[in-house]
Amino acid sequence: MKRARVDPGAQAFADAWQLTRRHPLFEPMAIRATVVRDGDRPWATIGTNGRLHAHPTRIADRDEWVWVFAHCLLHLGFDVVACREVVEFQAAVKLGRRPDSWEEFDCLDVTPPGPNPTRWTDRFAAGLANAAVAAVDIAGGARRQLTDPRPARSVWELALSWFVSSYPLLGALASGMKVVADADLARAWDISIAAVDASVGEIYVNPRAHLSRAEWRFVLAHEMLHAALRHGDRADGRDPYLWNVAADFVVNGWLVEMGVGVAPDGVLHDPELAGLSVESVYDRITTDLRRYRKLATLRGRGSDLLGDPARVPRHTADLDAFYRRALLTGLSYHTTERGLLPAGLVEEIRALEQPALDWDARLARWFEEHVPSVGRRRTYARASRRQSATPHIPRPGWVRPEELERRSTFGVVLDTSGSMDPKVLGKALGAIASYALARDVPAARVVFCDAVAYDAGYVAVEEIAGRVRVRGRGGTILQPGVDLLERAADFPDDGPILVITDGRCDYVRVRREHAFLVPKGARLPFRPRGPVFRMT
Repeated sequence: MKRARVDPGAQAFADAWQLTRRHPLFEPMAIRATVVRDGDRPWATIGTNGRLHAHPTRIADRDEWVWVFAHCLLHLGFDVVACREVVEFQAAVKLGRRPDSWEEFDCLDVTPPGPNPTRWTDRFAAGLANAAVAAVDIAGGARRQLTDPRPARSVWELALSWFVSSYPLLGALASGMKVVADADLARAWDISIAAVDASVGEIYVNPRAHLSRAEWRFVLAHEMLHAALRHGDRADGRDPYLWNVAADFVVNGWLVEMGVGVAPDGVLHDPELAGLSVESVYDRITTDLRRYRKLATLRGRGSDLLGDPARVPRHTADLDAFYRRALLTGLSYHTTERGLLPAGLVEEIRALEQPALDWDARLARWFEEHVPSVGRRRTYARASRRQSATPHIPRPGWVRPEELERRSTFGVVLDTSGSMDPKVLGKALGAIASYALARDVPAARVVFCDAVAYDAGYVAVEEIAGRVRVRGRGGTILQPGVDLLERAADFPDDGPILVITDGRCDYVRVRREHAFLVPKGARLPFRPRGPVFRMT
C-alpha cells in the first residue's frame, strides 16, 4: 500500500500556523483568526475581520511562515497599517525567521465591522499577559518552552490560580471553588463554555472551548460571582432563564468595568444597563420576551446556574458562610490595594453583611406598614380608678375610638383547592393570626376560593385556621374572591388584601394594597405587583 505523498510546502505552512496558535502571545488573537490561501500579495494580508489571506503558491519553510503569521497578527494587535513598527517589535519577540525576500507593504485590510466585532487590541493585551506568565512558568519549570502545547497545568487552572495570587476581591473565593473539566459531562449537560452549581461549590467548564487564559479568567470570575451572590436562589419565582440572562448582563458589566480578563465574543453586555440591579434588568427584559429568550448564556441556550434551589444539601449553611466571608474579606483587601469597584457590586457584597429577613419577619413588617394598630387615648367619659393618695382627683381612662376599631382590618383571599398543602395552610394562617392579634385586629374579612368563591364574612383572627376546609374542587380561580372584597360595602376602601395560594391559579389583578403568601419554590403564573412572601 502506497503512502499518500505529503507536500512539504503545505506541511510547512500548516505546521507554522499551529506553532503560532500555541504561542501564548499570539494565542488570544489566533483562535479568532482564519487562514486561507487565496491572497494576491507577495506573502499575506489580514483583514480586521480576522481573515488572513496567504499567497496560494508561495513556497517557504516553517520558520518563515511563522514570522509572516506573527507579523499579520501583530498588525491587528497594534491596529496599524504600516509595517515598520511591527517589524521592530518582532525583532524583540524572536519568533520565526524573516524571509529574505520580504518587502514592507500594507498588510492590514480594514473590513466593515460585523455585528460583534472582535476587540483585537484587548486580545493582544491578553497575549502580552500570557507571555509574561509563561516566561515565569518556564523559569519555575512548569513548562519547557513558550510553544509547549502541554503545560503542567490547564489554562483554566492557571486562570483560577491567578485570582488567588493577584486579584484580592475574588482570591479567597477562588481558593474554595473547584473547577470540573469533563468533555463528556459538558456534552451531556449542553455546556458550551461554563456553568456553576453554588450548592456544591463547583464550576463546570467545557475543555473543548477554545478560549485564551484571559478569557477563562473572565468566565471563572463570572461563575464565581453567580455562586457567591446566590443568583440561582434569588429568582424568587421569576422565569429562571430570563433571570439568568438579567444576572449575566449585570455581572458581565461589572467585569468589563473592572477589566478582569477579556470577555469572550458573544457574552451578554449592554452599557445602557450599567448601574442597574438584577431585579431592575429583569423587569426591563421581560417587556421583550421574543428577543431576550434568543440570547445565550455561558452555558449556551440553557441556564448556567445549575442546581435545584429547593434541594438544600447538608453543607449549604457552611457554603453560604464561606461565600459571604470570602467576598467581604476580598472587598476589604481589594479596596485597600486595588482601589474602587463598581458601586452596584459593592452594594451587593455589603448586603451580605445583613442576611435577608425570613418570610415571617417580612410579613410582620408588611402588617406593621399596612394594617394600623388600634390607637388608644384617654377620656373623662370613662374615668379610671382614683389613686388612693388623691381620691378626690378623677383621672381619665383608656379607650379605643370605635371608628378606628372598625377600620383596623384586612382581607384574606385563601386558596382552598385540593393542591394546597394543609401544613402550609396551617403555617400561613398561624402567622397571620399572631400578627393580627399583635396589631389588635379583632377580625379579618375572609374569602375562600377554589373553583368558585365562598364569602366567609368577618372571622375572628384566632378562628381563621379552624374555619378553613380544603374543598379540592379542581382549579383555582382567585379573581372573583378579590373582586368580592374590593366591592364589599362592609370592607374599608383602603383595607389591604393578603392572597394565600400555591401558585396554581388564574391571573389575579388587585387594585389596592396587597401581598401574596406562597410556599417556597412556587411560581405565580403572572407578574405580581405586590410583595411576595415565600414560606420555607
